[in-house]
Amino acid sequence: MRLLIAEDDLRLQDLLARALREQGYAVDAMADGQEAQVEALVNEYDAIILDVMLPRRSGLEVCRELRRRGLRVPILILTARDGVQDRVDGLDSGADDYLIKPFELPELLARVRALLRRAPTLVEETHAIDDLLVDTRRQIATRAGRELGLTTREFALLAYLARHAGRVVGRAEIMEHVWDANHDPASNALEVYIGRIRRKLELPGERALLHTRRGAGYQLSSSEGQR
Repeated sequence: MRLLIAEDDLRLQDLLARALREQGYAVDAMADGQEAQVEALVNEYDAIILDVMLPRRSGLEVCRELRRRGLRVPILILTARDGVQDRVDGLDSGADDYLIKPFELPELLARVRALLRRAPTLVEETHAIDDLLVDTRRQIATRAGRELGLTTREFALLAYLARHAGRVVGRAEIMEHVWDANHDPASNALEVYIGRIRRKLELPGERALLHTRRGAGYQLSSSEGQR
C-alpha cells in the first residue's frame, strides 16, 4: 500500500517514512504543501499524512483542495496545535483523523491502520486464500501453518495481491501501490519478487496459488492458471 507524507521537519519526515516502510508500506515523502497537493492529484495513494505548517501551502489548504477535487483518500493531519478549535479546523477541512505532536510511533501506525480500515474500499487485516493466511497487522504470512519468512517488500506484494484475491492485478497497478515514486518502471523487480514469493509460497506438492495471467498481470487464487 502506498502512502504520501508531507512534513517539513526533515528529521521527523525521515523517521516516519522509515517506520512506515518497515511496516511494508511504499512511502513518498516531501516537505512542501504545494508539491504534496500535486503528487496527491497525480498518483493514487491509499492514505495521506499532512503536517499543518507546510511551506507554500498548509496541510489544511491541501486537505480542503483534495476534498474539493473529489478525492476520498483517508487523510491524517499532524500538528503541534492542541486547541479545540484547531482540532475542529482540521476535521472541518476534510481530514479523517488528527494527531497532536509530539506522539509515539506506535500510535501513528495504529491510526494509519485504522484509517485504512475505514477507507472507501475496506482494507481487511487478514486474508485467507485456500490454506494461505496473510495477516497484515502482524506482518506474517502462513500456509498450512508454515510461516513463509517473507521480506518486507515480498510481504507487501503478497498482501496487495491477497487484498485483491481472485482478481487479475496488472503490473502498472502493482507498481503504483507497492513501490514508491523512486522505482524504475522499466526494471524487472516485480518479476524477481514474484519468483521469490512463489518459491516460499509453493513447496513441491502444494497447490499453486500465485498465477501469471500472460499479458494481463498476476492473480492470487486457488484456481489453476499459467505459471
